[in-house]
Amino acid sequence: MKIFSSIFIKSSLNASECPIENLPEFAFIGRSNVGKSSLINCITGLKKLAKISSTPGKTSLINHFLINNKWYLVDLPGFGFAKRSKKEIKEIENIISDYFLNRNNITQTYFLIDIRLEPQKIDLEFMQWLSNNNIFFKIIFTKSDKLTKTQLEDNPQLYLEKLFKYLRIQPEYFVSSSKSKTGKELILSDMLSQAIN
Repeated sequence: MKIFSSIFIKSSLNASECPIENLPEFAFIGRSNVGKSSLINCITGLKKLAKISSTPGKTSLINHFLINNKWYLVDLPGFGFAKRSKKEIKEIENIISDYFLNRNNITQTYFLIDIRLEPQKIDLEFMQWLSNNNIFFKIIFTKSDKLTKTQLEDNPQLYLEKLFKYLRIQPEYFVSSSKSKTGKELILSDMLSQAIN
């Protein structure tokens, strides 16, 4: 799929403020510093579409990007940033849960995971919350360029085995790198197959 148009539309504090157009929506969610904004920029081919910061937790609103005038990429706030206050953490949780529970045109949710890490408690808890609320998701493993070839082959399967052990779920997954563009075309193809259905 070719992306010929990528436009930042708006930032929203809750689902009711999001764009009203009834277009397919692809949501990117994950812990702070997992590489959501970098991956969005990689997918769209625009280096500065989604703002990237060296400071984790920079994205604190729901950001909508209109793609090809036909569907949205949504950059959701990163969760789990320890340096936020309890009040800020709760606000982020409310923004995320409100979006998922009250946004009606979410076509697919992509849960981003740092491929170098074993399952983290906060990720497992959020995946469980998604499952409990019947929100289907696929995993995108990020930062694959930081692994050796052997690790790249082993880590995703080891992660999914542990995920099944903890939650009894086996989501589809992609391996990606915003630096090397690994996984870009597969993720785009996945979006396209759902956007036109």
